[in-house]
Amino acid sequence: MPITIASIKHQLDDHLGQSLTVVAQAGRKKVTRRKGTLRKTFPAVFVVELDQDENNFERVSYSYTDLLTKTIQLEFEEVI
Repeated sequence: MPITIASIKHQLDDHLGQSLTVVAQAGRKKVTRRKGTLRKTFPAVFVVELDQDENNFERVSYSYTDLLTKTIQLEFEEVI
């Protein structure tokens, strides 16, 4: 079954409020890691509220196509 943007959004809806790490390609051989919390999902984008101890800005948004094209990866922390 092919992965669609709608299925990605549905999967992210199940993880709202959970802590995660966003691993993003920042150019040639450069990778950035940002820790935060998945706050909201919208029809075309989702919002990650970042930890203020590690980042200079409050939140970032990514499109579902970033996940589909593997420009970014999400690593959710396990809930105990």
